[in-house]
Amino acid sequence: MEVVIGVDPHKGTNAVAVLNDRGGLVEYVVFATDRAGLRSLVRWAKRFGERRWAVEGASGPGRPVAQHLVAAGETVVDVPAKLSSRIRLLSVGNERKNDRVDATCIAVAALRGERLTEVGEEEEQEATVLRMLSERRKDLTKERTRALNRLHGLLRDLVPGGAPKNLSAHKAALLLRGVRPRVNPALTRRRLAADLIGDVRRLDRGLSDLERRIRETIEQASTSLIGLFGVGPILAAKIIGEVGTIARFPTKAHHFASYTGTAPIEASSADVVRHRLSRAGNRQLNHALHLIAICQIRHDTEGQTYYRRKLAEGKSEKEALRCLKRRISDAVFKKLYADLEDGISNVA
Repeated sequence: MEVVIGVDPHKGTNAVAVLNDRGGLVEYVVFATDRAGLRSLVRWAKRFGERRWAVEGASGPGRPVAQHLVAAGETVVDVPAKLSSRIRLLSVGNERKNDRVDATCIAVAALRGERLTEVGEEEEQEATVLRMLSERRKDLTKERTRALNRLHGLLRDLVPGGAPKNLSAHKAALLLRGVRPRVNPALTRRRLAADLIGDVRRLDRGLSDLERRIRETIEQASTSLIGLFGVGPILAAKIIGEVGTIARFPTKAHHFASYTGTAPIEASSADVVRHRLSRAGNRQLNHALHLIAICQIRHDTEGQTYYRRKLAEGKSEKEALRCLKRRISDAVFKKLYADLEDGISNVA
């Protein structure tokens, strides 16, 4: 009899619930998250012959326990927190929760779910590396934007007319050279502006180095996404990092398009058939597709031709853009599956 072991990870403990193939609770235990606790967890699970693990947030809080189980040769699937919370709400009937209920709902999600992502060793996953690099670039970009906004505020009080919109560290330094205050608070403003210019230069160097590492990783991945108009190394890294393993999406029309948020949601009733805009899916991936669509619209491409054809059919600009994003989603799906098949053939 195969059992499913659900793990609800926390900072200090891992709550574990075991379900049989009929969904009945067999056992509930709690283990520490340190090395001794993880070793005890693996030894304890050996009492169950056929077993499958389900860890909530295997790419987040559950990464340590999930990677330890994978390294021990166990089969582990990743259960999204939203999925387990929905199951808890439907089964319990209210918002009350505890570790026992959470671990049980995580196991139920793996027992009933068919398309959950199987966790692999991080050292073998280029998608994990690209996702980390993309997230780091996003963080540095936000820090640079905040620094430039503060710099704009200081220069507005120091320079008549303020600074130009497309401000850079070099432009700010040139403006600051002409400012020679001798008394406070203008003197303090100039010193703070000089410090911010140094921060922006440091962030620029960090972004340049990070983008170089992203380009090198994309070249090693040999992805065909680069052949899609509007996709460079930065967007390719974001797409691969967010998608992960494309094999977990059986179809482009329903599964992948729903994940990218480009598939409209049917809201029909009786004889009325209608659809509404989807706000679900991976919003980071949806934004990447939006950038590709905008790039194609602005250039003489097949995407621009398709967009104009939709406008001629009577669709609004937003509706035509959504149609193009859905078409780009299908193209990305094909490219990623082609990469997967090439990788399999190369290994063979």
